[in-house]
Amino acid sequence: MDINTRVTLNNGVKMPIFGLGVYQTKKGSETQNAVITALNYGYRLIDTARIYDNEEDVGIGIKESSVPRDEIFITTKLWNSDHGYDKALKAFEKSLRSLQIDYLDLYLIHWPQEELRNETWKAFERLYEEKLVKAIGVSNYTISHLKELLSKCNVPPAINQVEFHPYLYQKELLEYCKKNNIWLEAYSPIARGKKFSDKRLIELAEKYKKSPAQILLRWSLQHDVIVIPKSSHNERILENSKIFDFELSLEDMQLLDSFNENFRTCWDPTNVK
Repeated sequence: MDINTRVTLNNGVKMPIFGLGVYQTKKGSETQNAVITALNYGYRLIDTARIYDNEEDVGIGIKESSVPRDEIFITTKLWNSDHGYDKALKAFEKSLRSLQIDYLDLYLIHWPQEELRNETWKAFERLYEEKLVKAIGVSNYTISHLKELLSKCNVPPAINQVEFHPYLYQKELLEYCKKNNIWLEAYSPIARGKKFSDKRLIELAEKYKKSPAQILLRWSLQHDVIVIPKSSHNERILENSKIFDFELSLEDMQLLDSFNENFRTCWDPTNVK
């Protein structure tokens, strides 16, 4: 496994197992530079969303890099206010224009919205069938949301992107996704740095001569989870990518598993009907 490793989605599409998230990265030069830097360091997965208000800058960064478009896997997401069949199609067109591309690699429903989410999925299936997007998926879906979708869809989701790290080890969700051939993708995989002072984590970092962030990212990889750490700092973007030259032992993986305390840095989707 290395930074070039790609996993095979349930429709045969190859997706990088590691990439850059741009949540809360400021629009303008900050996002553009982060994307260019990441691509220069070997990243090939860039994850954005309409609500981040930086799709246009992601597109500029991609164009200004020396990496060919067909080597880059671009993800964006449909926001809550754009749910519904017609609105979803229009939102997709707008995101495509903002990104300055003619197709998308992965389109996700950002949050499961009551009543409209299944109509939205029908629009996603149309986009997929028309080959405007290579793969479709969801974000922040719990097992109950996935069960509902799988019972109604014609095209099953390829990805479920959720908050996932040792302090929020969603083991049952991970197992359900694996059983149903859905790849789990981790956002906030380093818990936004809020647990870096944990002495147990620090001891592991010292043991492997790595940073706490690198330990957390490696843990997700070894659980067969795609990771998209966010950073706008060049040195952090490089550091986050240096996780393919070591492996956590089974004992240390189990230790990290035990860190779970249902700690969330984001809104909990569990009670979304």
